[in-house]
Amino acid sequence: MVNLILAEENELVRIGLRTIFKNSNVQIIGEAANAKDLLSQIKSFKPDVVLIDYTGEGFTIDVIPKALAISEDIRFVAITPMQSGKTLVHALKSGVRSHVKKDCSITEILDSVNETFLGKKFFCGQILETIHKEGIDVEELSDAEFNCEPIVLSVREIEVITLIAEGYTNVEISEKLFLSKHTVNTHRKNIMAKLGVKNTAGIVMYAVKEKHTTPNKYLFSTEE
Repeated sequence: MVNLILAEENELVRIGLRTIFKNSNVQIIGEAANAKDLLSQIKSFKPDVVLIDYTGEGFTIDVIPKALAISEDIRFVAITPMQSGKTLVHALKSGVRSHVKKDCSITEILDSVNETFLGKKFFCGQILETIHKEGIDVEELSDAEFNCEPIVLSVREIEVITLIAEGYTNVEISEKLFLSKHTVNTHRKNIMAKLGVKNTAGIVMYAVKEKHTTPNKYLFSTEE
């Protein structure tokens, strides 16, 4: 039997989730409508898994490392509307093990809880597609230290991101910004680490989404 807490601010959604887990091997031992309630229930009930919408009113992503500080054995499954790759990186770094969308099938939601309980990771198709498109390495992120801080990029890093997204090579960027090629390489590595991406495609997608460049300049650099 999997002991589960629902962390969801919307009562109607909680009712729907109760129905999904009825007559399954998952026992709902608590329901939390906000972060304070969740932390209190974790202390009292010691769940195996928490199913959480960290985007809901009353919750923020930083509740997850706080909960893991109470009990490091808890496994978190996020169930949210579709999120950007950057948000998924924050969630995974904060301790989310599996991630599904609220419009996923009943089977996927059930499987996400059961697989996570068994120590595995589970991502629905759309979340997995986003992870792959943005070059996110899930295995690498799973061992990262908790980090709920927003991504902070320097002015220089934003300049480098913009030029990468516009198709410039490291050599061309070094000439434009009057930097050594080694310095540009260092900036590139630091940028990928901050964004949680593994390749140029991830940098480009971030640049487009954050409007550091426009889609018509969406060119991949041939130099990694």
